[in-house]
Amino acid sequence: MANLTLSGILEKMTGKDKDYRYMATSDLLNELLKEGFRADSELELKVSQIVLNQLDDASGDVSGLAVKCLAPLVKKVNEARVLEMVNTLCGKLLDGKNQNRDTTSIAMKTIIMEITKTIVAENVLKALIPQLINGITGSGMSSEIKCECLDILCEVLHRFGNLMTASHEVLLHALLSQLSSSQASVRKRSISCIASLASSLSDDLLAKATGQVVQLLKNKGSKTEMTRTNIQMIGALSRSVGYRFGSHLGETVPVLIGYCKSASENDEELREHSLQALESFLLRCPRDISVYCNEILNLTLEFLSYDPNFTDNMEEDTDEETQDEEEDDESANEYTDDEDISWKVRRAAAKCLAAIIVSRPEMLSKLYLEACPKLIDRFKEREENVKMEVFNTFAELLRQTGNVTKGQPAMDELRQVNFLLYIFAPRWLLNQEVPKIVKSINKQLREKSIKTKVGAFSVLKELVLVLPHCLSDHIGALVFGIEKALNDKPSTSNLKIEALTFTRLVMSSHSPSVFHPYIKVLAGPILSAVDERYYKVTAEAIRVCGELVRVVRPNFEVYNFNYNPYVHPIYNAILTRLANQDQDQEVKECAISCMGLIISTFGDTLQVELSTCLPVLVDRMGNEITRLTAVKAFAVIAASPLRVDLSCVLENVIAELTTFLRKANRTLRQATLGTLNSLIAAYGEKIDSSAYEVIIVELSNLISDSDLHMTALALVLCYTLMEKMKSSPNVGLTVRYKVLPQALILIRSTLLQGQALGALQNFFAALVQSANTSFDVLLDALLSSAKPTPQTGGLAKQALYSVAQCVAVLCLAAGDQKCASTIQMLTGILKDDNTSNCAKQHLALLCLGEIGRRKDLSSHAHIENIIIESFQSPFEEIKSAASYALGNIAVGNLSKYLPFILDQIDNQQKKQYLLLHSLKEVIARQSVGKTGQTEFQEASVEKILKLLFNHCESEEEGVRNVVAECLGKIALIEPMKLVPALKVRTTSPAAFTRATVVTAVKYSIVDRPVKIDEILSSEISSFLLLIKDQDRHVRRAAVLALSTAAHNKPNLIKGLLPELFPLLYDQTVVKKELIKVVYLGPFNHIVDDGLELRKAAFECMDTLLDTCLDQVNPSSFIVPYLKSGLDDHYDVKMPCHLILSKLAEKCPAAVLAVLDSLADPLQKTINHKPKLDSVKQEVDRNEDMIRSALRAIASLNRIGGGDCSFKFKSLLSEITRSPTLGEKFSSICNE
Repeated sequence: MANLTLSGILEKMTGKDKDYRYMATSDLLNELLKEGFRADSELELKVSQIVLNQLDDASGDVSGLAVKCLAPLVKKVNEARVLEMVNTLCGKLLDGKNQNRDTTSIAMKTIIMEITKTIVAENVLKALIPQLINGITGSGMSSEIKCECLDILCEVLHRFGNLMTASHEVLLHALLSQLSSSQASVRKRSISCIASLASSLSDDLLAKATGQVVQLLKNKGSKTEMTRTNIQMIGALSRSVGYRFGSHLGETVPVLIGYCKSASENDEELREHSLQALESFLLRCPRDISVYCNEILNLTLEFLSYDPNFTDNMEEDTDEETQDEEEDDESANEYTDDEDISWKVRRAAAKCLAAIIVSRPEMLSKLYLEACPKLIDRFKEREENVKMEVFNTFAELLRQTGNVTKGQPAMDELRQVNFLLYIFAPRWLLNQEVPKIVKSINKQLREKSIKTKVGAFSVLKELVLVLPHCLSDHIGALVFGIEKALNDKPSTSNLKIEALTFTRLVMSSHSPSVFHPYIKVLAGPILSAVDERYYKVTAEAIRVCGELVRVVRPNFEVYNFNYNPYVHPIYNAILTRLANQDQDQEVKECAISCMGLIISTFGDTLQVELSTCLPVLVDRMGNEITRLTAVKAFAVIAASPLRVDLSCVLENVIAELTTFLRKANRTLRQATLGTLNSLIAAYGEKIDSSAYEVIIVELSNLISDSDLHMTALALVLCYTLMEKMKSSPNVGLTVRYKVLPQALILIRSTLLQGQALGALQNFFAALVQSANTSFDVLLDALLSSAKPTPQTGGLAKQALYSVAQCVAVLCLAAGDQKCASTIQMLTGILKDDNTSNCAKQHLALLCLGEIGRRKDLSSHAHIENIIIESFQSPFEEIKSAASYALGNIAVGNLSKYLPFILDQIDNQQKKQYLLLHSLKEVIARQSVGKTGQTEFQEASVEKILKLLFNHCESEEEGVRNVVAECLGKIALIEPMKLVPALKVRTTSPAAFTRATVVTAVKYSIVDRPVKIDEILSSEISSFLLLIKDQDRHVRRAAVLALSTAAHNKPNLIKGLLPELFPLLYDQTVVKKELIKVVYLGPFNHIVDDGLELRKAAFECMDTLLDTCLDQVNPSSFIVPYLKSGLDDHYDVKMPCHLILSKLAEKCPAAVLAVLDSLADPLQKTINHKPKLDSVKQEVDRNEDMIRSALRAIASLNRIGGGDCSFKFKSLLSEITRSPTLGEKFSSICNE
């Protein structure tokens, strides 16, 4: 039946009426698109012949539909039929009529695009390639035929280049010959074809192609247009093959630089193409181009101002006012020359400079010294498209500065640590140029061109993001430009958005007093923009109003600026938008947030208006779309020191918020908890106690270790609530019966830590002081929660520490008497020798330690002896808890207990390890807080040091680690004494000693300013250069110390990095001498002693990329070091995947240049299958590794230009074809 229908359609397709033919062809297309379409061989032949005939139809609509039919037809017919169609189309292409050649070409490309089976593709290529080569090189072929054949060949190479290896040499010879064609269109298409072919060429053929083109380039007698073609060919090759072109730069770069310098004034395109090729080298071969970067930089700076036909004789320091008056005259007399194309050279130079900026973060300081002044000077560029490129290049410089300096310390801190680094730091160098930038940009803001003004504001925006406080002295100069952009009638929405965005950023990042002289000028245009019709302008204007509110009244106590004239205009403008329901979602949310700010800042001035605007905000809280923003707005209002009168809506707000605690939306619940906390803290006495009880019931459902952040917020609210209602018996009882059971379940969780644990401690401290609550009951409940249960067994160590901390806080909140009785009870447990009492003793020791750390226990006689008796316990956890307890009670009274610990270390050899842990607790606590340091210093520091240094060579790694931590923490207190003592031991013959002192330095580098920093800055090299030590343990310790320094104090190491990087890279390499085989009976087990060192080295590089990017040359690291890491052990691959993702974001050009070489190890990883007899842990590890690799691939896929890498495209294609990998990859991309 289907065949009969098809026969009818085919008969109509050959009719004389073009409308009939069109409808019939449309019907055929619908039939072919059906899933169940099947045809016998005879019908296949008939369909394919008629469709091919329709390509020559006199009606363009019919032939167009016929082309569309080919796409599904290729997938539905057999291979022989596809070959017939290809041969027929080739015949038409080479011998057919000129008027149908375009349609034939499109049809051929359609078939090529739709072939998916490799076997079909190979057979089609065998038939197609010789005919295309004939069309390109055959004698008598017109340029039109050549162009069409080249277009088709380009498509073929793009899709199936790797399947044509046997034809590569023939194709290359045919295409290279066309570079000397007299037709520019043929040369242009030949370049595209060779570039598509190059990605799948072998290295030998690539070298042959490059050598031939370079030889043509070196031939000075070539015609100018041929030279231009060859230069374009070189650039296209480098873009296509990336890092593989690096080995040919030595012969190409000098030639191109020579052409740039020696080309005649009339040959601007030659210079342009040369600069474009150099730009391609910079982006695609960043490692090999390094030696030429300085020369290329000088070249780009020279041609950035290349304008032989125009001389700018204007005075540079013309007053801005004079310039404004003469603006029209200047525009009228501006030089124009339609034949002048020197602007192309300047544009190419700007793009080439941008490539240097993007790909060479290590040159940033040099770029500021040499390129930045030149770029600022070129803001005056007369050609608008070049000027926009200059703006973009300068914005890239600013963005790269932001990337490189992200996470680095403030300039003042850098100045204290290293003055030389400070004066060459990119941010400092940029800061010196700010006056020139503002002066030059200000002139651009007075131009008539909208595009120029948008570009100028985008530069200012990037400047403020990188240097937040840099415009404090220049706001006055920029106000006119902002006002003009917002007020002028010709201003577009795009310009207004850019001007408003800049205004918002500059207001949020500068001191409010800077703007006070200009508020009168700015307020009008900003408020006018709120009434704009385009919603994006309105939304941005409302955000600026929010910043304006903060600016006009930054301080509630000191009135140094009269804000009253602006209160009602701002309020009225925002209220109009707030009350309007028929507007964009973004505008609604911005209006709600802004009104919250207005009420919280001007609530005392707007007391009459509160009854109007507050109900509107409550109404918005009832709308599902705007309720989250409204909840946050009320949090801002509640936090206001003005204590705004909310009596007209408070009851409704509390009731509405309470219902939100039951909603599924997690973000809404979080915001609600924060807002309720602020409201109860500010207006608790005005809220009915019955409302509190409802809130407490809802809170109890939110306390769980499945969401610790939500739990912390719920407990904080509960604490605030109890503090406000201490005397209310109902509230206390509700908390006891609803929240306390949940808290006691939570405390048993091994996940409990940080903010949630702190909130839980505060909860117990508040609960013991609330009405109808017994200390003894609470204490018993806490201690009972630590008892082992038949279902879950004993409590985990982390949970026991949580219970102990809560017990300590509870005791201190209950008062001295209760605390003393608890301590007696706990010591009583320790005196009981019953070994079945192990769990109780463990908890008792932890509780004593936590209480002793917070309170002096010297009034309890011989408590230290009672604790040290537990060192004799047969249970390791009891001994560890006793060590912890002894150290912590010493923190409470150093003068009494520290000498006791030191004496015990001297006299008790068997207990030294535990006693060292006690000493570590003392030193660690003392090094964190300033209190008690004097007391600690008066103790025998020399004795402690002697004791610690004696244990540096201990055979036990645990002892050495404790000693290192103790030395590092003492160094924070006594740096003058410790650093020289540690440095002396870096040359010790004992490897364990060298490793211990380096580890000690690691512990002394903390993330806050301390007095050791000044001493370490000059001495740290002695420790870090131990990366080249003979012993692997010392090398690993030095790598870990470098990683800590890079994370906490990058300025300490920046000057050393050029020396350290080669040493660090060496630690990432697999060392065969560290791999050994252990024979276990019939089995062999391979042990890699260098694995931990390699893992540490890559993790260190990960940290350095975050904090010292300006010192890293990513190209020299990626290949070969990162590449080898991607093919290493599981433990090494994981950090390497993270590094690759980071580099893809921060240094995309360097990654793109070597993308082909990275695809192989990633492909190997995602296809790795664990052994059939693998345990679950190995299977899970492999799954994690695959997901990690897919995340890295997703990051690489986000880089623009990744489609140039054939191997990476194949990798992506393999992932999408695989159901399991495709699903994982899709979920990762959507995360």
